[in-house]
Amino acid sequence: MTTPFWDPGQYLRHAGHRARPFTDLLARVPDLPTPAPRIADLGCGPGNVTVLLTQRWPTAHVTGYDNSPEMLDAAHTGHEGPTPGGGRLDFARADARTWTPEEPCDLIVSNATLQWVPGHAERFGDWITGLRPGGALAFQIPDNVDAPLHALMRELAGTPRWKARLAGVLRRTDSVHTPGAYLDRLARLGCAADVWQTTYFHVLTGEDPVLEWVKGTGLRPALTALADDPEARDAFLGEYRDLLRRAYPSAPYGTVLPFRRLFAVAVKGA
Repeated sequence: MTTPFWDPGQYLRHAGHRARPFTDLLARVPDLPTPAPRIADLGCGPGNVTVLLTQRWPTAHVTGYDNSPEMLDAAHTGHEGPTPGGGRLDFARADARTWTPEEPCDLIVSNATLQWVPGHAERFGDWITGLRPGGALAFQIPDNVDAPLHALMRELAGTPRWKARLAGVLRRTDSVHTPGAYLDRLARLGCAADVWQTTYFHVLTGEDPVLEWVKGTGLRPALTALADDPEARDAFLGEYRDLLRRAYPSAPYGTVLPFRRLFAVAVKGA
């Protein structure tokens, strides 16, 4: 899989839809063990949802981590600093494949990031070790790699015209595990684990809104691989756009994008 170049502006085009699952995840996180909690957000992106952590825990010191300079620039500029409740929000560069807490955390959270991290379930042990007793690991990830927007992308990338340029570029179909596999892994690490799935039916508006959605996330590796050839990039987008129009037809009120996500909250034992 190609390491993608991220575009904060493109990602934020559907910021409201993308933030809702994070809000739903936080609603299931229990009280944290200390009154001024230490919180880490892995894969914070432009920081727009990291801010929600400071609203739920106003006295917290929250650090958002990301490995994209473009995303971190947006986060630093738009959100960093003291928070109204007496806490602090800051951001730092880190890679979830290797990051471990430098100090005990009350909460480690990740929003729509772990699907990009090969072997992420193997990292759970290190992260849980870094939690205070009663602390939580909470994450949500897209669980729709079999949906048309991804299946069509892979099929197109595998056609004779594109195979040489895009072979091995896109996210693999095994990048997300089953809910049962996550539950088993977290429970064996001594946590009380709550795992569930939700399918959101996003009503998107505008011209080719599903294409615009996926240009901010799942399509980034292909766009990165074709970035040095704008003509080829535009041709690929045109073919993919036509496939998406048939798979996700528009209605008078917009275009419906069904989107399944997987959630987990694991609380460390005392």
